[in-house]
Amino acid sequence: MSTADSAPVLVERVEAVARVVMNRPDARNALNAALKSALVEALTEVAADPGVRAVILTGAGEAFCVGQDLGEHATALAAGATEAFATVREHYSPIVQTIATMPKPVVAAVNGACVGAGLGFALACDLKVWSDKAVLATAFTGIGLTCDSGLSATLARSIGEARAKELVLLGTRFTPEEAVAWGLGGQVVAPEAVAATAYGPDWEERGRRRLARLAGLLSGLFPLGETVPETATTLAENYVGIPFEPFG
Repeated sequence: MSTADSAPVLVERVEAVARVVMNRPDARNALNAALKSALVEALTEVAADPGVRAVILTGAGEAFCVGQDLGEHATALAAGATEAFATVREHYSPIVQTIATMPKPVVAAVNGACVGAGLGFALACDLKVWSDKAVLATAFTGIGLTCDSGLSATLARSIGEARAKELVLLGTRFTPEEAVAWGLGGQVVAPEAVAATAYGPDWEERGRRRLARLAGLLSGLFPLGETVPETATTLAENYVGIPFEPFG
């Protein structure tokens, strides 16, 4: 799978954490065929990788995911309803099943709007981090559809059948604060804190210590008294912010 910046899904690995990024920021990460197929592939890959011990799911830009690309869906409906709705079997169900059943925790880093199937993806995750600016909604009835992506089950299980019916049938928008109060779980943080919070407490400090150790190891590759290459000191001082101390 391509990891170029233009790819529909990006997979970034930091130690044992894989960050899976839905990458259509100009379309608010609306789910077209390319993005859905790439997401199935990426999630299947990280689920099976023994070197990955945790997964973060997020969106590029200012949105997490606004659900199905409605323009593409309208085109598919015009060609035939049977083919248009095959995406539930081919994409939406495998995506949610993989998120919910992989043998490692999945964190939804909800950096912005989280609507329709996007909300289904988030609720399938084990943990959630919500931007306090995010807008949440089921949205399906607004376009004459019933829920997919497991939403009818996960929503009712989390907040109760009565409130879930209201959110689905009325399509009412709600806030992350309301979501947490109702029982969807997760932490609500400022938008700029979503990514770091998803990685876990003290992630940045642990990263600084790791880089400092790396810089020290680099220095140990050179004989005592020899000038340590600038790259080693740059790692420790410019990126880590910790004074560089060579071995010896």
